[in-house]
Amino acid sequence: MPLGADIGLRGWIVLATLLAAAAPPTPAPLPVHIGGRVIAEPDGSFSFGWPGVYFESRFRGRSVRVRFGAPAEHVRLLVDGEAKRLFIKPGSVDEIVTGLKPGRHVVRLEKMTESQSGGGRFFGFFPTAGDVALPAPPRGRQIEFIGDSYTVGYGNSSTHHDCSAAQVHDTTDTQQAFGPLVARRFDADYRINAYSGFGIIRNYGGGVRGLTLPAIYPRLKPDDAAHLERDRGEWRPQLIVINLGTNDFSTPLKPDEPWRDRAAFEAAYRSAYAAFVRDIHARQPKANFILMGSEDFLPQVRQVAASLAMPDQVTTLLFSGLDHGGCQFHPSLADDRLLADSITKAIGRLSTW
Repeated sequence: MPLGADIGLRGWIVLATLLAAAAPPTPAPLPVHIGGRVIAEPDGSFSFGWPGVYFESRFRGRSVRVRFGAPAEHVRLLVDGEAKRLFIKPGSVDEIVTGLKPGRHVVRLEKMTESQSGGGRFFGFFPTAGDVALPAPPRGRQIEFIGDSYTVGYGNSSTHHDCSAAQVHDTTDTQQAFGPLVARRFDADYRINAYSGFGIIRNYGGGVRGLTLPAIYPRLKPDDAAHLERDRGEWRPQLIVINLGTNDFSTPLKPDEPWRDRAAFEAAYRSAYAAFVRDIHARQPKANFILMGSEDFLPQVRQVAASLAMPDQVTTLLFSGLDHGGCQFHPSLADDRLLADSITKAIGRLSTW
């Protein structure tokens, strides 16, 4: 008689219970080190949305399992610094990377694209048969980058200027933008708190009024106003690099905007920028600041720096000479390397780095 022909409902329940009891338990996830802001969910997973977020674990073995969800993201999986998988808008992923050499390994999942809404969810790296979990790999230095599309790496891998919204999304690789490039040179952990189109007091073209980068800066996800960061002491950057002003100044003021003239607008920008830095400084009193600016608004940034009365902790940096080869004349990958060089030189001049 075939199994189950007359087993009945009670029998199936008993059988299912026995099978469940016999099945090996799901192993606990590997200890994880997180770069960037995330929301810790009740089930132990992490929701993420800011650009440049990454997750890292270490283990000893020959394979590792990764679980995450990313409906609209491009996500790169690396082992020991070598790219093993590139996930393009993959949805739900539950995959095992095999064929690794015996020994210790670092596995890393990194977000490449910008998601101003939605984002993704990381469930963990999990050991497979024979794997041994090792402590997660934090670093001794931390750098925070705050900015707009330039800091995001907006369309930086594009080969042409004329890009649709989809093409901008698909050619953005924050991990190759100037912030991560600088951080890797110093073996530093990093955060990218940046949002394309946003400024200090004014967004591109005077749009999206009521929200600015300082307004969304405290959020653990840029589209989630309910979850704000609480200072638990894990994040103590030695350096904070801010590049905000391109969107404030790159387009003419409109008649219905709240400033009566250019002078009033510039004064409001300087006041809000200084207040933003002071607020961050109050929470990160030991951090150095590099305030970046192009020729269009660097004079304003210099006045901000002077008003802060923190000469040993604040410096300004002019960026220029870019080819603007990315989408919609944004910085290209070559520009990102140039910007990283400029920031690296500025760091070399800091007295307490």
